[in-house]
Amino acid sequence: MKSKMNPAGSMTVTIDGVSHKFPLYEGAEGPKVADIRAFYQKTGAFTFDPGFTSTASCESQITFIDGDEGVLLYRGYPIDELAEDSNFLEVAYLLLHGELPSREQNVAFDAAITRHTMVHEQLKNFYNGFRRDAHPMAIMVGVVGALSAFYHDSTDINDPKQRKIASHRMIAKMPTIAAMAYKYSTGQPFVFPRNDKSYTENFMRMCFAVPAEEYEVNPVLCAALDKIFILHMDHEQNASTSTVRLAGSSGANPFACIAAGIASLWGPAHGGANEAALTMLEEIGSVDRIPEYVAKAKDRNDPFRLMGFGHRVYKNYDPRAKVMRNACYEVLDALNIRDEPLLQVALELERIALEDEYFVQKKLYPNIDFYSGITLRALGFPTDMFTVLFALARTVGWIAQWSEMIVDPSQKIGRPRQVYTGSNSRNYVPLSTR
Repeated sequence: MKSKMNPAGSMTVTIDGVSHKFPLYEGAEGPKVADIRAFYQKTGAFTFDPGFTSTASCESQITFIDGDEGVLLYRGYPIDELAEDSNFLEVAYLLLHGELPSREQNVAFDAAITRHTMVHEQLKNFYNGFRRDAHPMAIMVGVVGALSAFYHDSTDINDPKQRKIASHRMIAKMPTIAAMAYKYSTGQPFVFPRNDKSYTENFMRMCFAVPAEEYEVNPVLCAALDKIFILHMDHEQNASTSTVRLAGSSGANPFACIAAGIASLWGPAHGGANEAALTMLEEIGSVDRIPEYVAKAKDRNDPFRLMGFGHRVYKNYDPRAKVMRNACYEVLDALNIRDEPLLQVALELERIALEDEYFVQKKLYPNIDFYSGITLRALGFPTDMFTVLFALARTVGWIAQWSEMIVDPSQKIGRPRQVYTGSNSRNYVPLSTR
């Protein structure tokens, strides 16, 4: 990947009376960046940035976020346009290749993914090793990590052809693996994918069909789930994406890297946010209890927090939430379940968050996790499957980011520094004299 950063001046840092210059660069969008790769060499000091919130760990051409303005772009395209007008596989091609596909490329890519959706027959035995009540994310981490033991012909990261095959396999097989995790948890038989279904139709059928009768996919529900997948595909250098890149920087095979990303996504502060939002709604229980919980949320001394409101990155309205809100309402109307008590709680909380001065001032708007949690619940998915669906969608972003990293000549194995605050050097004392 050829660098597209442009020179933008320099920055001077003075340490112990000695000044050092470092180059500044700027990308296509966003703030300037200081190139501090030679910082330790020149100054003898490290920078300190817990969580890397002020550090660019890589150069990327995939996703851009402006949290202050509420902007999210995939390869330059606004997320709302893609979610409303495109489909999952077309956007997947965009993230992988940098441009929207032509008609011929779209047909070829669709066929390549569709014909990789089956998983190795012996992989079914892997599921049987888990307890029936195992969390589906625990199953996903194990099964995806095991793929490298089944597909040896696509683990050589130095071979472009093998990288392409591995990428297609991961995107194609993730719905099948996720659906099998769901079926295993319910005690129902696995349902095989079909080549005459779209990506999202296939997934819904594998989750909800049973051998006793044919399953008809509701187009409104399918469209909403497809939007959820597109909206969750990538989100710049978040925790799980950074995990995939860090694992990949060591030369690990792509299946292992994606398994590492799934493990990171599992955390409640990351991928588990929509599950946490729905759990909160269940805790509130009824509309008449909302004032009590809103008061708790406003009390600085109360540990309770409203889940699904506000966002670490977006200081404006989450652009994904606008699309998800409409899709959520379409699903509720299609199923005629707006009167369900839990959804009544959600809708009233949404109204308060958009009108109450406290929430408006602090910009605690409903985010994508709030609406996607309600939508997935309405679609029939249990809460412990929410993060699995997130992982299914984010696999495309992970693969795109991993592929970009592999061909980046400036990429090095990840090795963060630290500030050591432990004991000073001391001599060992024998046990007999302690």
